[in-house]
Amino acid sequence: MSDLLRLATAGSVDDGKSTLVGRLLYDTKSVLADQIDAVTRASVDKGLATPDLSLLVDGLRAEREQGITIDVAYRYFATPQRTFVLADTPGHVQYTRNTVSGASTAQLVILLVDARKGVIEQTRRHAAVMALLGVPKLVLAVNKIDLVDDAAGVFDRIATEFNQLTTKLGWAPEDVVEIPVSALHGDNVASRSESTPFYDGPSLIEHLESVPVDADNSGKHQVGLRFPVQYVIRPRTVEYPDYRGYAGQVAAGVVSKGDEVVVLPSGIRSTVERIDTPDGELATAHPGHSVTLVLTDDVDVSRGDTIASAIDAPEPIDSFDATVCWLGDKPLRPGARLLLKHGTRTTQAIVGALLERFDEQKLAADPDPEVLSLNDIGRISVRVADPVVADDYRVNRHTGSFLLIDPAGGNTLAAGLVGDVLSAVEVGTETEV
Repeated sequence: MSDLLRLATAGSVDDGKSTLVGRLLYDTKSVLADQIDAVTRASVDKGLATPDLSLLVDGLRAEREQGITIDVAYRYFATPQRTFVLADTPGHVQYTRNTVSGASTAQLVILLVDARKGVIEQTRRHAAVMALLGVPKLVLAVNKIDLVDDAAGVFDRIATEFNQLTTKLGWAPEDVVEIPVSALHGDNVASRSESTPFYDGPSLIEHLESVPVDADNSGKHQVGLRFPVQYVIRPRTVEYPDYRGYAGQVAAGVVSKGDEVVVLPSGIRSTVERIDTPDGELATAHPGHSVTLVLTDDVDVSRGDTIASAIDAPEPIDSFDATVCWLGDKPLRPGARLLLKHGTRTTQAIVGALLERFDEQKLAADPDPEVLSLNDIGRISVRVADPVVADDYRVNRHTGSFLLIDPAGGNTLAAGLVGDVLSAVEVGTETEV
């Protein structure tokens, strides 16, 4: 089991997500005494009898004024069993792009619903986004369970509806857990509550401490080395007159001294002579390690190239189909000329056909849309000026993702997933949930 869990939160406006995140921080003693004092004073000024824990996390003035989360904020907390990095993402539909950003590296997502409202449109949208991003584990936190009559019946109905949705989206039943909680009172957050006798499962923190996760968060399949070159190091000093190293972060696979590798897209083969770090040499480097590779041969390697395992090296591609979540205010149309950033390589790209638009409410694919608008999810064809070394996103999340960027302003316009990721979701023309 990994001792680090990367998780994200998502939910609709007023579901109590900020209160739940504040409760997690408070119950794990991850906030300072002066922060608690400040929240207590602010809560008294608002006429509240108990501290408003949402004030611990809604840090922007606009967030406090509107009572909504706008930007992605990363929170850190720990228990004796595990350390957590939490991406607190917005719930408002206007900020779906931020939710995509925060959940893109998550190993688990806590999706909130208000027990009084149940599974709503935004719940379905968030669940669909998480499915397309390949998030391995889901927790449905049915919040405000203390505010409904027949809590057991309400919880059972919401859990059943959510399970039907997640099954259609491709999750196995064991990867989805539903927990009734009251973030305001702390029921089933840090410890199990006597207020929900119908529920005999773990508290939220107990589940987060024990859920098994993929340590490198790479995906369901294992691939060989994928090492995007970030920088070529040539110190040209008296001590190292001929040193040439290739710095970057291991995106997938494992690399060891003596491994045969291939430089892509050129296809030149060589062998790893050494693996350097600021703390000395390593015999082996794993995903997430930032290292410098030195090869036995003096080969042509530049930023944007990929050093890959010679055994299962991917074929560089200059055209492919991809699933994208459109994040731009202006609609995407066929023929758009953009920049594509994949790993450490940025190249010019042309969007060809818009193949499908995904209706996350009906779980249906609408063919040949004229445009993709803000927050739309769709499948497109892409052609790039320089080949990219990419795996299918369902094989590896790190090497199968990319960004589409506005060449004029530099704004990110889309998060993209290489391959027909929509096929992993049960879609049709009339499928109803």
